[in-house]
Amino acid sequence: MADSNSDALARWLTAVPLFQQLSHAELLQLAQMGKRRAAARDEFFFQQGDSAEFLYLLELGQVRMTQLTPDGEQVILRYIRPQDMFGGIAAFTFKSYPATAQALEDSRALLWDAVAVRELMRSVPQLALNVMDHAAETIIQLQDRVRELQTERLEQRVARALLRLAHQAGKPLENGILIDLPLSRQDIAEMTGTNLYSVSRILSNWEKQGIIEGGRERIVLSDPHRVVVIAEDLPSTP
Repeated sequence: MADSNSDALARWLTAVPLFQQLSHAELLQLAQMGKRRAAARDEFFFQQGDSAEFLYLLELGQVRMTQLTPDGEQVILRYIRPQDMFGGIAAFTFKSYPATAQALEDSRALLWDAVAVRELMRSVPQLALNVMDHAAETIIQLQDRVRELQTERLEQRVARALLRLAHQAGKPLENGILIDLPLSRQDIAEMTGTNLYSVSRILSNWEKQGIIEGGRERIVLSDPHRVVVIAEDLPSTP
């Protein structure tokens, strides 16, 4: 990164959870080590099976992380927003990325060479702790997803998925909370381990009840409380 931009980037990095509690000098070192990479809509930052050579931090845009299962099914793991890290496996291993990172709109990411990041983690213990915390949080989220798939009704899983997305990318509107992501019904099916028909049936029913409003790649939670009731399998109030 050019020196003229390094100080401004170091200040921006102070708001990134991955770099919390690092000194300005340490952030400046990170800024100088980093590179920028752009990806147009639908382009890939990396694909499942590629060598894990870089650690990424999204600066602009939105990215979807997906994984192809052994039987050929695509599963959406999570969505990446600005200041989120992805490709974190590069900080721990020289192996391949276990998932694919695809831009949902014109996007730009900062990236760091994995070897350099590992060297820096040895000299900056706080960075190593932050990366470990991020990895642990990701593992817990994935474990929760597995538990949901194994134990919860489909309506619960769909409701939980919508609440997660609203928490991550919710935009308050007069008529509810807009999930500010290009989100199709097929995407929701891939997040919840089911098929398009089942998800469409559930969402259409919720639209009739006034729980959500749908559109082309657009979902508004019109009644977030009822979505919580469904997600938690609580008794409905009269």
